[in-house]
Amino acid sequence: MDWIETSVTTTTGASDALSELLMRYGAKGTQILDRLDIPQKEDWTGFGEMYGEDMKAKMPEEATVKAWFKSPEDALQAQSAVQSLKNLAGFDAGSLAFSQTQVRDEDWAENWKQYYKPMRVGKRLIIRPMWEAYEQEPGDLVIDMDPGMAFGTGNHETTRLCMAMIEKHYHGGRALDIGTGSGILAITLAKLGAQNVTAVDIDPIAVSAARENVARNQLGETIRVLQGDLAKDVSGQHEFICANILADVIISLRDALPPLLAQDGLFLASGIIKDREQDVLRAYKEAGYVLIDRLAEGEWVALLFGKHHA
Repeated sequence: MDWIETSVTTTTGASDALSELLMRYGAKGTQILDRLDIPQKEDWTGFGEMYGEDMKAKMPEEATVKAWFKSPEDALQAQSAVQSLKNLAGFDAGSLAFSQTQVRDEDWAENWKQYYKPMRVGKRLIIRPMWEAYEQEPGDLVIDMDPGMAFGTGNHETTRLCMAMIEKHYHGGRALDIGTGSGILAITLAKLGAQNVTAVDIDPIAVSAARENVARNQLGETIRVLQGDLAKDVSGQHEFICANILADVIISLRDALPPLLAQDGLFLASGIIKDREQDVLRAYKEAGYVLIDRLAEGEWVALLFGKHHA
């Protein structure tokens, strides 16, 4: 089936809001291309160093938001909504130049690969796209990835925050990855020593991508990937649980966690935009959890919780 691919030029400051707007008007996926998101090596702090000096050269001069629609009507309504941003006083959204083209399923699944390069996260973790070469350094833990159409390339701040938190705080025991997407966090846990990891997602595309990436990293005996509902399909206690989803889902997980989290276990929550951080903190404090660590990058935060012991 064909997709309608839209491209909108904008400013760095408006790109996240524009991406959210397009999703509200029916986009099935979005991608932000912004040269300012690519750190220089001298500015690297451990979150997402990009390898490949030609990467910036391939990117548009202005920040660009791409979105993919199934319905021509949705795409048309989205175009009108985007143009209405020009009338908002005090909101600099840039030129908002809008273009559309039709792409095939396989084109959509492939065209982003030119922007996906090997990346270092934290101290030892390397995300290596399967189609890219990388010269491994001593101590590197290389994660071979092809996320396909599932979330979790490592390019997004929330994924990098989770990986850095796992590297810092995972010290063994059973692990659970809720909303696994491409499987990148489950694989990270296994690379850092986990011997028993369960990865669960409701999306069959994500489950398929995760299983392929688990096999690609030869971790089939360590990671079990499930499609299903967390409450119905996962049992047993885990020393480490992570969920890189959205703030509202993180809050709703609060009541499902107690039978799954070991007494001294840790729960890592990410996918939380800073505006919703206090909502998440309040919900988990009320449920008897304590905040152990916090990491932030851009507009996103990751929060690590433990159970409160009287």
